[in-house]
This record gives sequence, C-alpha cells and structure tokens, in this order.
Amino acid sequence: MENPPKDTKNRTTNPGDRISDEPQSVEEKGEQIAVDAPDITGDHIVVPTYFEVEEPDGEKKALHHVKDAEEISDVIRQARVDENGNRIWR
Repeated sequence: MENPPKDTKNRTTNPGDRISDEPQSVEEKGEQIAVDAPDITGDHIVVPTYFEVEEPDGEKKALHHVKDAEEISDVIRQARVDENGNRIWR
C-alpha cells in the first residue's frame, strides 16, 4: 500500500468539509460535492459543499455547508415565511 501524500495524512475532516485556499467563483463552488454516498437506510445522499444564495441586491454568494450553516438556516427560514407568517418560497 502506498503512503498518502503528506498534506493529506492524518486529516480528520472529509474532503468536502475543507475550504480551499484557491480563489473560486460562485459557480465553481456550487459544483462541489461534500457527500455522495448511501446512508444507513440505503438512500443515496448528495450534499453540496456550498449552497448558492442570492442576496436581496441580486448578488450571488456561496455558503459553505459547515462554516456558514447558521446563515444557510436563516436563508431557509426567510424563504419559508412571509411577513404574515405564511410559508412560501420566494
């Protein structure tokens, strides 16, 4: 068995959990997959590394599924409830 490259030896995170030091566009980040595997029930699970969201001013940004989890939750809550408390998707 070959030894893994030194920079990957003893890492405790999944490859999709790590944030690249290389600059990437929102589109490039949106194509990355953190998890692509069956779960314990046998269902196949695909989790993107980044979730693409659009700000009210129209700017798009990529939120990392671990680092930005709280902001992702906030975006989901905003998308599901209008000012009258009605659940909608905008």
